[in-house]
Amino acid sequence: MKLQKNTLLALYSVLEFAANPGRQLSAAEVAAKYRISPHHLAKVLRTLGRARLVAAVRGVGGGYRFAGNAKRLTLMDVIELFEDISAPRRAPAKGAQRRRAATDSIAAPHEVEDALGVVLAEIDEIAKATFRSITLDTMLKLVERRRGAI
Repeated sequence: MKLQKNTLLALYSVLEFAANPGRQLSAAEVAAKYRISPHHLAKVLRTLGRARLVAAVRGVGGGYRFAGNAKRLTLMDVIELFEDISAPRRAPAKGAQRRRAATDSIAAPHEVEDALGVVLAEIDEIAKATFRSITLDTMLKLVERRRGAI
């Protein structure tokens, strides 16, 4: 499963806000830290705001703050806001019922394609299950452990 740029920006942002739940951060601060466009990030933050994962704070010194529950919110909760994870599985190749000649030594191309499609779909399901099992709190602890190992 390959994540789109908006999805990655959302994950970076939500983790940044969840790491400092009482602190307000501006879009510019987060954008500078991750070397991304503040304008692009603002669009992502609006989506996160509509999902009530971050709250906008207006006025002087305003910005955004975390509004979710890091112990309950999973990576998949964020990913689903930006990705269509319910993409339909590919239909079997046309002519799948076609018989192979008795002398064929390997599978027909459509059989290989279909079998590979099954494997790739299974890999996607495993990735989704993994994203569903990791909370923001767990992810932040992983970041801390990796920081200590460096």
